[in-house]
Amino acid sequence: MKKNRNDFSYDTLWRIYCGDMPDFIIRLSETPPMMRLRHVGMNCGCEYVALHKEDMCRRYTRFEHSLGVALIVWNFTRDVKQSVAGLFHDISTPAFAHVVDFLNGDHLTQESTESRTSEMIDSSHEIQEVLADLGLTTSDVCDYHLYTIADNASPRLSADRLEYTMGNFIQYGVCGTDEIELYYNDLSAGMNEDRQPEIVFRTPEIAEKFALASMKNSYVYISDSDRFTMQYLAELLKSAMEKNYGLTVDDLYTTEENVIEKLENNPFIDSAWHSYTKIKGVRRLADPVCDTFCVRVNAKRRYLDPFVMGKGRVSAYSEKYSAEIKKFLAVSFDDWLTEI
Repeated sequence: MKKNRNDFSYDTLWRIYCGDMPDFIIRLSETPPMMRLRHVGMNCGCEYVALHKEDMCRRYTRFEHSLGVALIVWNFTRDVKQSVAGLFHDISTPAFAHVVDFLNGDHLTQESTESRTSEMIDSSHEIQEVLADLGLTTSDVCDYHLYTIADNASPRLSADRLEYTMGNFIQYGVCGTDEIELYYNDLSAGMNEDRQPEIVFRTPEIAEKFALASMKNSYVYISDSDRFTMQYLAELLKSAMEKNYGLTVDDLYTTEENVIEKLENNPFIDSAWHSYTKIKGVRRLADPVCDTFCVRVNAKRRYLDPFVMGKGRVSAYSEKYSAEIKKFLAVSFDDWLTEI
C-alpha cells in the first residue's frame, strides 16, 4: 500500500475533480504568490518529523490543495469569480501553515494568517494582469468565505474541506482513487436545509461511507503526535524570533526551505530544529515533568457531516455516524504530552 501511495501524483485528483484545467486557473497558478505555495506543506511541519514520515505517502502542498479547491468550485459552479477565490484562499498561508496559528494563539479558529490575503493579491502585478483580463478585482476574489460552495460553516461540506479530505485520504492511506472517484461522482451542487448552495450527496449509503472514512482523517488532525509536534515547532519559531536568531515574521511568508535554512544557519537554534526532526514518539502524562518539554494542547475538532438530497445530514439518518461524532467530540485533551 505504501509503495502505491508513494507513486501517487496529485494530478490524478485534479483530473477527478474537473477533467481539463481551465486556462484562467493555469495562468493564475503560475504567478509567483501561487508558486510559493509549492514550498508550503499541508501537514503543518509534521512531514519533517521522524515520527510522521512513515505515515505520509509524500509531500502534499498548499499549491496542490489550492488548485484542487479551484477545480472543485469550477466543476460545481462554472463561476470564474468563485473559482479564483477558491484558488487564492491559502495564498497567505505561512511556512508550516497552522503552526503559525499555534504561535499566534489562534489554533482553535485558524484564521490569524488570513489578513495578508488581499495584500498579496494586490501587490502581484502578474495576478492583477490576469484579474483585469477576467474583469475581476481583488475584492471579488480575496475572501472565499463569501461563496458557500468554496467555504461554509463546519461541519458542512465545502470545496476546501472536500479537497483536503480527499488529499488526506491518499496521504494517510485511508482509501484509494477508485473510492475517491465513487464519492466525488455522487456529489452535485444543491441546496441545504438553510437554502444555501452546498456540495451535497445524492446517495445516502455513499454519503455515509464517505463520512465514516473522513472521520479517520479527523482523528489524525487531533492526535497527540500532531498536537505535540505542532506546538513544539511553534515554540521553536517563537524562540527564534524573540531572541533575534535571524528569523522574522516576514520570513514565515516565504518558503519552508528558506525558514529551515535560516534555522540551520544559526548555531543557537540549529540543534533545536534537528531535535524536532528526530522526535520518534509522544506519550501522555497526568502531570508535567520538570526540565522536560511538556505541553497540554487543545485542538480544533474538524469533522464532516455532509448533506444528502432528500435525507438531510448523514448524522440525522445514520445512527452509526451519529455515534462516531459523539465519540469524536468526547476526546479529552486534558493530559500533558511529552516526547518519548
